[in-house]
Amino acid sequence: MATTQMGPAQERFDVLIIGSGATGLTAALHLAPHRRVAIISKGPVDEGSTRYAQGGISAVLDKTDSFESHVTDTLDAGAGLCDVDAVRRTVAAGPDAIKWLLGLGVPFTREARDGRSQLHLTREGGHSARRVAHAADATGLAIEEALVRTARVQPRIEVFERHLAVDLIVHEVDGRSSVIGAYVQDGATREVQTILAPIVILATGGASRVYLYSSNPDGATGDGIAMAWRAGCRVANMEFMQFHPTCLFHPQAKSFLISEAVRGEGGRLLLPDGHRFMQDFDSRGELAPRDIVARAIDGEMKRLGIDCVYLDISHKSPEFVREHFPTIHQRCLEYGFDMTTEPLPVVPAAHYTCGGVVVNSHGQTDIPGLYAAGEVSYTGLHGANRMASNSLLECLVYARAAAENILSADKPLPPEKLPQPPNWDESRVTDSDEEVVVSHNWDELRRLMWDYVGIVRTRSRLLRAQRRIRVLAEEVHEHYAHYRITPDLIELRNLVVVADIIVNSALKRRESRGLHFIRDFPERNPDLDRHPTILTPRPLSNA
Repeated sequence: MATTQMGPAQERFDVLIIGSGATGLTAALHLAPHRRVAIISKGPVDEGSTRYAQGGISAVLDKTDSFESHVTDTLDAGAGLCDVDAVRRTVAAGPDAIKWLLGLGVPFTREARDGRSQLHLTREGGHSARRVAHAADATGLAIEEALVRTARVQPRIEVFERHLAVDLIVHEVDGRSSVIGAYVQDGATREVQTILAPIVILATGGASRVYLYSSNPDGATGDGIAMAWRAGCRVANMEFMQFHPTCLFHPQAKSFLISEAVRGEGGRLLLPDGHRFMQDFDSRGELAPRDIVARAIDGEMKRLGIDCVYLDISHKSPEFVREHFPTIHQRCLEYGFDMTTEPLPVVPAAHYTCGGVVVNSHGQTDIPGLYAAGEVSYTGLHGANRMASNSLLECLVYARAAAENILSADKPLPPEKLPQPPNWDESRVTDSDEEVVVSHNWDELRRLMWDYVGIVRTRSRLLRAQRRIRVLAEEVHEHYAHYRITPDLIELRNLVVVADIIVNSALKRRESRGLHFIRDFPERNPDLDRHPTILTPRPLSNA
């Protein structure tokens, strides 16, 4: 893997992958023996949402567990909206995905069981068995490091770090469209370059940064969803934004997540007076699916007018806590909390995008040559609510499926024979002297999404959000049309598109189900079982 800076000329590759997390790197490693691959990374290649995934990967690895049980749990969490075939296919591929990661040297936590060393499996919300393989409490980091380490020795992989995709390039002939690459901005020089490839894989992650409070890193701005939408792809189930129930409540913590595994290992949710409240909402208590736990916490905070609730695992021995959660324990100490002796203040925060770009079982989108995998995509696996630790599994399974489909298909047009698109033209724009517009609109958008399109919704608040988003879209387009683009403007442009999609999806679903709870329609409508919310692109503005 070479880390490359773009020159002034156009770059050409067999496959362009936008995103360098678990999905992008997995696809690249499966493709690299046979194709020349470029990876676009917003920041350093090892930065992104994957490294912050604490819990683990769900897979059937114990003889007391079964594929059918994993399927049933996933369908139950998905509240009647999962695609059963997608669930079965993903669950069946779980053991091979873990085996592949072990082959790359991922240091999964082990224990002595049945007289031999085996993977330690933990249990998280929604699971009926222990089936979550993990590397202590920093699984995503361990996976990302192993993937990067393996990719670095692959000569056919080139990585463009600190580069940001601006838009896909779609070529049309006789009414038929196909992707041929992307415009990409160099984060250092701000120069926009062209990368051509007959195959493009979107592996950009989710859009949780559309909300004021999020567990995700700053780059989770829905770039792939917005680019695919502008290119003409359908999206589905974007009303189902998952809020993680337990992010640390501290002014400096920003987005530090307290893993669901803490509850899986016996952590209790408490009100300030010490009352354990989850049993009042669900018989599974703290192990209920995330939508139920997040909604319960949100409701209790609003009912009592409190800033947070508390997560307590101090009834376990200090040795147990430090052994199982070394990273969380150390980080909490840095913020002044000792989880071995006291409860942690926690609040919900936007965490995972359950919908995304519509793809088939191979990760193919509506546009020939364009694939999407991981959190950016809608596969049908998650339905109305993602079950804990199914996300990394989906990344690995669909990245591999996309790569295998690319390699098995007829070889596409060689990159040197692709049509010549126009170069990026900045001859009629100037540098902005009003960056305050971008920063103000960024803050306003995220706050209105939090206030109007959050854990509990109403139709009137959604309509208010819709109207204001339309105004913001016009303002963003005005700025985009007249000034040179910046990374902040690119991300804001994408967030406005994604926010509009989320609101329109929420307005379209006239029921409460899974992560989408709307007071105007508080009951689940069984007539909508197996009916995802699918939107087809229409002009929002020229943004």
